[in-house]
Amino acid sequence: METLYHQTNQLLQETTDLFNKLERDPANHQQIENAIQSKINTVNANCEKLDIYVFKTPINQRSMAKMRVDQLKYDNKHIQASLINAQNKRQKREQELAEREQLLNRRLGHDHTEINVDYLAQEQASLQNSHRHVDDMWHTGTNILNTLKYNRDTIKSAHRRIIDWANTRGWSNATISLIERRVSQDKYIWLGGMIFTWGCYRSGGYILDVAFGAYLEILVLCI
Repeated sequence: METLYHQTNQLLQETTDLFNKLERDPANHQQIENAIQSKINTVNANCEKLDIYVFKTPINQRSMAKMRVDQLKYDNKHIQASLINAQNKRQKREQELAEREQLLNRRLGHDHTEINVDYLAQEQASLQNSHRHVDDMWHTGTNILNTLKYNRDTIKSAHRRIIDWANTRGWSNATISLIERRVSQDKYIWLGGMIFTWGCYRSGGYILDVAFGAYLEILVLCI
């Protein structure tokens, strides 16, 4: 009985040392907790054997022997409760970490979604502005072309009246040919202006404004 008692008492001491190891090395909690539970089970089995030995001891020693075995049982139950408490704390800590990680990922995902939504909204607004700018350029270009067409018709009519007036005045053929050549040059200037204006319209509004201003200056000089 004495040998088994000391072996069991030694197991309790080793179990206490394992608790200290569990605090220092929580990463290996599973292995250490299993070792603690194994020693607790061994102590329980030894206590059952010691109970049998108690009843076999002399009556005058039985009370003391039973008290010693009961102390082993009490210490072992205390160790079992400590193990359960340590496991509960660890599981609670792991659950809190998992919930914190999940919440963090959810917040990051939400911010990322907001960033994507804001980016898409900005892109949509930019496209709408571009479409509106293109529409304005289209209307401006159409008005410019209509104005050029009207000016071309006006110039052509004016040149025709000048030629008719020159014929009635008896001007020379060289003078009339010069006027007709000027009319032909104005026609090419008008046609080239239309093509160049359309190309500038396709290139951008700023180029269109500059080109149209330059063309009007040339047209005025030619007229």
